[in-house]
This record gives sequence, structure tokens and C-alpha cells, in this order.
Amino acid sequence: MYNSPFLPDTVYHVYSHANGSDNLFRTQQDYDDFMKRYGKYIYPVAETYAYCLMPNHFHLMIRIRSLTNLVEYARLKKKDAWDVIENPSAFISQQFSNMLNSYSKSFNIRYERIGSLFQSNVRRKEIANDDYFARLIAYIHYNPIHHSFCRNLLDWSYSSIHAYVLNKSTKIDWRYLMNGVGNKDELIHFHKELLRLDLAEFNLGGS
Repeated sequence: MYNSPFLPDTVYHVYSHANGSDNLFRTQQDYDDFMKRYGKYIYPVAETYAYCLMPNHFHLMIRIRSLTNLVEYARLKKKDAWDVIENPSAFISQQFSNMLNSYSKSFNIRYERIGSLFQSNVRRKEIANDDYFARLIAYIHYNPIHHSFCRNLLDWSYSSIHAYVLNKSTKIDWRYLMNGVGNKDELIHFHKELLRLDLAEFNLGGS
């Protein structure tokens, strides 16, 4: 279900798109700025399995943290913990709204732009099984190739594939997938095998 409520301990495909023909990212600074704000607003409330930032849209694969973690974070930020307990989805949605609004304000100032940058608050789809989980990671990483921005998986700088390949300390939780895949070469092969089907057949609801 699209735009299903955000629930603790649940995995989602999250995505959003720029308004009209606008781009969300024009320079390296924009991509860096977005990830900085992502770390501030989303990392405390969700684990990240994969991401890809494209010029006019983005894809995320996240798992909402436990209700205990969400309540602890709310208390740290001096928010009403009962509001989080009663409606965790509203709390997570507000975190995304805060991130997008913060980035939009920065972007508009930088480029002397006015008006909304994103189409709306983020869309999301719950990921309920392991097969879809694995395919979604591959789909997200292959998005730049799908949109003809590059020809090779590792040529796009603004995705989590590099965290997987380097196996380094990062805010990307790559261990779940790598435990079942192995080394760098096997990871690339894994992606290619999953994407043998036409991407158009892989109905994710995003771009």
C-alpha cells in the first residue's frame, strides 16, 4: 500500500520528486547538504539500507527504529513521548517534513528561488518480504543507469552502493545484505542477477 502509515520496526521504500521540471540537486553542495540534513532528521528515527539521490528525485530504503528508540529520541528533543506512542506515523512524517522543509529553504536561498521544491511530503510503500527487500536495494542502486546518467553501477556518486562496496564504517546499515552476499564481486553479480527483469516490470511506484 502506498503512503501506508510509518510503523516502528517496519521497512519502507520512501521517495519524493521535485515540482514540475525543477531539479532537487544542481551541484555537489546540494547533494552534500541534503545528506547532512538527512543525518540530522532521519537517521535518529530510521536505519538506512539504501539510498540514491537523482537530480530531480530520490529513493530511500529505511527501517523505522523501535518504539523505544523513537520515544527516547523524542524525550531527548523535549517532545511529548505520549504523542509518539499514540501516533508514531505522525512523528516520523513530521521528521521527513522537517528535513524537506529545511533543505528547501536552504536551496531557495542558495539559488534565489521561491516556492515549494518537492511535490509533497514523501511517499512510501511498506516492504513485507525478503525477496522484495533485496530487489529494492538493487533497483535503488541501478536508478542512475535506468535514467541513463551513467553506464556502470559504481559511476554514480550519490548512492549507497559505495558504502556496500567499501564495507567501511558508515550510517548505511549494509550488514543485512552483505551477510547473505559476500564480497564486492559477489555484490555486483547479485545486483545484476536481480535486475535481469525489465525495470518497468518491477512495480515500485517511484521513478
